[in-house]
Amino acid sequence: MPTQQPSPPIDLDRLIACPNCDALYTTPTVESQDKAYCGRCHTVLIAPRRKAGKQLIALALTVLILITAATLFPFLAIDAGGMHHDASILQTAFAFEGALLGLSVAVMMFIVVIPMLRLILLIYVLTPIIRDRPPARWAKRAFGLSEALNPWSMAEIFALGCAVALVKLSDLAQVQYGPAAWLFAILVVIVVVTDSLMCRYSIWKSLDQ
Repeated sequence: MPTQQPSPPIDLDRLIACPNCDALYTTPTVESQDKAYCGRCHTVLIAPRRKAGKQLIALALTVLILITAATLFPFLAIDAGGMHHDASILQTAFAFEGALLGLSVAVMMFIVVIPMLRLILLIYVLTPIIRDRPPARWAKRAFGLSEALNPWSMAEIFALGCAVALVKLSDLAQVQYGPAAWLFAILVVIVVVTDSLMCRYSIWKSLDQ
């Protein structure tokens, strides 16, 4: 009887899984500015870009500045019944007391602390890479934590939710958008651009080297 030849061992480092449908592929060679898509759900798997690291750091620093300013500046002003009141996100967060104190903490964590922590971790990971130096200590853990926090980073979701709420509130009172509202609008655009520039596969590959 013919003997069955053992199959060659699989190089796990050459495999890549789709984050959406878990389809498994052998990592293709992708040139800069090209993209590799999942054949099942068409999710972008690899999208390397030249100087993307420097652009990501610049965008991350910009978002950090915007979040800080948007937290301190007035978000909106309301005129109703001859009374005027304006408030910043920081003032609103600390306005809760007692049983609502947990809501105050959640607001600050989801729209300020976690987004800023993700950006700081991203800058920490990318800075040595763009300078052609070995990865920073604990860079893999830092980038893994940054990715794990991504679903909990809700600064842009907060901005969109406020936009919808303020449209409905304008029927009851005169609402004026403060500087922080416009900063959050800019922040949403930059966050989308940052996500489109980031090639997670390329970052992990650089950390492995």
